[in-house]
Amino acid sequence: MRRRELVDELRRDFGASIRQTCGVLSLSRSVYHYQSRAADQGPLVGCIKELASTRVRYGYKRIYVLLKREGWQVNHKRVYRLYRREGLSLFERRPKRHRSAAHRPKPMPSHAMNECWSMDFVADQLFDGRRLRALTLVDIYTRECLAIEVATGLRGVDVVRVIDAVTMLRGAPQSVRVDNGPEFISRVLDQWAYANGVELVFSRPGKPTDNAYIESFNGRLRQECLNTHWFMSLEDARSRIEAWRHAYNETRPHSALDWQTPAEFARCCGLEPAAPSKREPEISTIDRS
Repeated sequence: MRRRELVDELRRDFGASIRQTCGVLSLSRSVYHYQSRAADQGPLVGCIKELASTRVRYGYKRIYVLLKREGWQVNHKRVYRLYRREGLSLFERRPKRHRSAAHRPKPMPSHAMNECWSMDFVADQLFDGRRLRALTLVDIYTRECLAIEVATGLRGVDVVRVIDAVTMLRGAPQSVRVDNGPEFISRVLDQWAYANGVELVFSRPGKPTDNAYIESFNGRLRQECLNTHWFMSLEDARSRIEAWRHAYNETRPHSALDWQTPAEFARCCGLEPAAPSKREPEISTIDRS
């Protein structure tokens, strides 16, 4: 709390004079009575934020030029100060493409179905040491696992194929949160996002919490499925992981959803839950230790 506010609080609580309260707080009375003559910066800040949101690769200098073209009588130092204060600075280089990408503020929580999805990869291996990868896709609001694609190798075209198949069933999201892996910065994914009006939200380097929902889900997948099975083949891995995905959506209560399952929560919101695969074998409890 600023000292001028403390002066008002002391005067209100103890009935003291301005002279007394300013003396106690070592505050000059002229400072207490000072009224700023600075102009309201709200319209300028709103214009800067609008320009930064529509031109995500423009720094403060280009935004300053655009402001001058629009008739704003402002110098570049004020634009820079407001630009930094609003957290619009671009601290690092990003891929040259990605018209649909936004990488400025920390992402906000999702408040509706299909508002934001999240994708990431999980690595594991078969019983003989051969590597496999799993692409996980989650709706952040309903916590549904929309798809888990398992293969020995996955590329950008595979990512597009999976997310496009889910989009055909439940519609496209407004945005998708991803990290900066090569599959997610690929041209094919950027083209798909641009064609479907989907915004790609990249995690900031060194900030895995920007995509915390998928990180948490991947932890559950590893603890409850990957670490409890020996996968004898790629088809065996696909079958068991898909069975776990179905159980996760349909039977596993989620604490963040008031102990409803993701499928129950989705139905309450008026959306059909993610369709399970035709492969639904029983989940084994073989110890992998």
